[in-house]
Amino acid sequence: MTQAAPRSAILGTGSAVPATVVTNDDLAKIVDTSDEWITTRTGIKERRVLEGDKAASDLARLASERALEDAGLDVADLDAIIVGTCTADYQFPSLACVLEAKLGARDVFSFDVNAACSGFLNALSVSDMFIRSGRVRNALVVGSDVLSRFLDWQDRSTCILFGDGAGAAVVGVSDDDDRGILSSRLQTDGSYAETLYIRAGGSKKPATQETVENREHSIFMNGKEVFKVAVRSMEEISRRVLDDAELCVDDVSLVVPHQANRRIITALAARLSIPMEKVIVNVHKYGNTSAASIPVALDEVRREGRIADGDIVLLNAFGAGFAWGAAVIRF
Repeated sequence: MTQAAPRSAILGTGSAVPATVVTNDDLAKIVDTSDEWITTRTGIKERRVLEGDKAASDLARLASERALEDAGLDVADLDAIIVGTCTADYQFPSLACVLEAKLGARDVFSFDVNAACSGFLNALSVSDMFIRSGRVRNALVVGSDVLSRFLDWQDRSTCILFGDGAGAAVVGVSDDDDRGILSSRLQTDGSYAETLYIRAGGSKKPATQETVENREHSIFMNGKEVFKVAVRSMEEISRRVLDDAELCVDDVSLVVPHQANRRIITALAARLSIPMEKVIVNVHKYGNTSAASIPVALDEVRREGRIADGDIVLLNAFGAGFAWGAAVIRF
């Protein structure tokens, strides 16, 4: 008889955000905006900005240490480190390699995945496949981004949206066949690549004095197009991933969506017919932290005791690429 593939489960979570808080009123002092304007359009009241002498790996390390402690495991128990990020410390090596060294990990393999705001779900899905294959027993999955370093603080359409943070999960072999990651799906549409991107700094347009003067190293976004595609895509993939798990929307105990914009979150909940009391929203505190947003929110609700044994939790995200994904987990 063929032995069933092991199922992976989230064994522990952790998160870290910078101490520096930037409120909407703070932004109103440097760009033409107001607390009312930002709150009405995004639901964001404040965001965290990383101190100048720190990097994405520093937040990732704190979140990872907290996740390992929560899981009751040591760094020596890890087989792999997978990081979702689009703002690594360096062009290369990977943030995962830098994090590996900072944690003091040995005998592991580490790499990054870049799916912008969907990065954590991509990393989670990859870790799930490694565990199901039997190649990995315990993986550290991290989402860490420092988008404040890539903002044009004179562009009110983008500088109001983003913040910095990191979240982590230890993913390991489940000791219960009914518990763990039941299904996950990932999808992309590269035809939207220049709808949300940083125009310069890559191999197509390396940094020059002109690109710096033209502020081409900061985030460019067509917000209306992002909104339109995001809501539809997240609804569709959420329904498909629930179908894969042989579940329906009514089975979902909690939704932890990517925290991009409150209007996107409420529109998604309406399209899925899920009441907002089942939807986690913390965008008002942190803004859009890209790959960190889902693991930060997940860590908060777990530590608040809002996830009980047997709960079905739906994760979904949408980001640059366009890249989007969803996962269903039974805790």
